[in-house]
Amino acid sequence: MTAVGDDAPDFTASIVDDDIEPFRLADHLGDEPVVLAFFPAAFSNTCTDEMEALRDEFDRSDCALFGVSTDLPHALAAYRTQYELPFALVADPGHRAIEAYDAVEDFEGYGVDTVAQRAVFVIDADGVVTYRWLAENPGQEPDYDALADAVAEAAA
Repeated sequence: MTAVGDDAPDFTASIVDDDIEPFRLADHLGDEPVVLAFFPAAFSNTCTDEMEALRDEFDRSDCALFGVSTDLPHALAAYRTQYELPFALVADPGHRAIEAYDAVEDFEGYGVDTVAQRAVFVIDADGVVTYRWLAENPGQEPDYDALADAVAEAAA
């Protein structure tokens, strides 16, 4: 299990920003803290609440924030557009990221058996995990104040 103090596991996926492109976490480490906000499913109620809170109530100026889900890239592109998310989303349908960070949630429905567990990791510029939060139930959201404190600490 990825824990505070561990080197951040690298992974590849697709990034959904203005376009859909290849993504490798290691390419985004070094300048500022990275926040990986894993969420189970685009367009679901709690996930949308969380992404909107990260959009509206979380200061992203000192970090690179990436929402990570097992949804397909085109679904995340539509989701990002519909909810006007100003940060990139990472499509992980191959489960590389959720397995690397032990953020795997068993799920039954919609023809899917595994999604991302709601989780947040902060990684400092040296590539070390400095904060980890895992939801204890599907409807739980992170403590955004604690996340902001963790980003400030990682940026110091």
